[in-house]
Amino acid sequence: MHNTIDSTGLHLIALGANLPTERGTPQDTLEAAVIALGAAGLALAARSPWYATPAFPAGSGPDFVNGAVAVRAALAPERVLAVLHDVEARLGRERPHRWAPRVCDLDLIASDGAVLPDAETWRHWAGLPPERQQAEAPGALVLPHPRLQERGFVLRPLADIAPGWRHPVLGRTVREMLEALPADEIATIRQI
Repeated sequence: MHNTIDSTGLHLIALGANLPTERGTPQDTLEAAVIALGAAGLALAARSPWYATPAFPAGSGPDFVNGAVAVRAALAPERVLAVLHDVEARLGRERPHRWAPRVCDLDLIASDGAVLPDAETWRHWAGLPPERQQAEAPGALVLPHPRLQERGFVLRPLADIAPGWRHPVLGRTVREMLEALPADEIATIRQI
């Protein structure tokens, strides 16, 4: 794991799963996902350990296994997202409803310092009230992930691989965003 990695051509990806598959446990499926990302041409630059985390939102299913990887690829963020969706589908991901339990969830968190589609749209989705977050999803890719700064299950693994990555809208590093979260939330995230 690296404390500092060059961000040129870098894409940060959060991985999560809380349902078993024919491959085995959620962790086994996520290991298969990391291999599939490499096979799809996304060169692994760094990866975090796996973490056990409570399901989000609370009570929505079994605990998750979460992690993060940094990959390099000379691809537009939309193309990277298409690769992630293809890997999810090949591993059995279905989308019955928002935030449902899942066999594999690969989220593009950030691509270099891109703000997509623009800062105003990012602010809209980042500021969406919780009751609307579960019912609404953007029709286009929004980067960085609009709720990255709120989610310990994403920030904790990201802090292992890119603690100094700076959010292009908020101006805070991964480490600073993680440290701003409530201590009791971070305490529920344990390395496997």
